[in-house]
Amino acid sequence: MTQDFYCDEVLSGKTQVKFVMETNNVMAYHHTRPYYTHHIVVIPKIHIQSFISEEAENNDELLLEMMRVIKKIAADMVNQTGSSKIITNLGSYQDSKHQHWHIVSGERT
Repeated sequence: MTQDFYCDEVLSGKTQVKFVMETNNVMAYHHTRPYYTHHIVVIPKIHIQSFISEEAENNDELLLEMMRVIKKIAADMVNQTGSSKIITNLGSYQDSKHQHWHIVSGERT
């Protein structure tokens, strides 16, 4: 696997995705290989290594925009399925070195 699936595949357009929501700086789409019955991924449209990385662009404004998208999708998922879980990974848990959040519900697939 590449170090940054999101830049290399999703943002470049090499891998087509089904969009759920998009803002100027954030995109949300259905996971290409879902681990749950309902599985949405939220990413910044620019390269940010992780939630805790030190890039100048990894600032409060971007985080707030991402959280607004995550909050809306998680609320919609709760309304649709009765539950949702919000997940992000850091360090060695992070399989792709691009900040990304998973919003999931249902059974593991």
